Amino acid sequence: MIEPVYIGLGSNLGDSENTISDAVNALSESADITINAVSSLYKSAPMGPKNQPDYFNAVCEISTSLDPIELLDLCQNIESTHGRERKGERWGPRTLDLDILLYSTNTINEERLTIPHAGIAQREFVLVPLFELAPTLIMPDGRPIAKWVADCSLDGLSRLR
Repeated sequence: MIEPVYIGLGSNLGDSENTISDAVNALSESADITINAVSSLYKSAPMGPKNQPDYFNAVCEISTSLDPIELLDLCQNIESTHGRERKGERWGPRTLDLDILLYSTNTINEERLTIPHAGIAQREFVLVPLFELAPTLIMPDGRPIAKWVADCSLDGLSRLR
């Protein structure tokens, strides 16, 4: 059995709702990816600089034969196709952000990729949609995701659909 991979999707520039939908479709067009589930769409206050639009966020669960770096390359290509520019500004506005949150039970700490995604425990806009898809998920520290969600602030997060 292939264990699931979870990808966080975010956008706060342009038509964010359609961009996230298009990104899921782009992932599904890869012969190496099966989309298993997509969370509801959420809106959240920006992390970091506050002088930017709110974010739209979702999480999708996939199965893939791609290794983590190949999946990262595909995600970054999809981001580029949707106008993502990497300017080095941390937590700045973006047309599309695709983050590999969890890749099965793997732990990766390489220059280009860290899994589980850094900061996941403090990001309600990731944890809540992830919990929606996998409410019994055991997180890398051995605690259930429900505990992680209970420990994070839900201020500024709203479910859209």
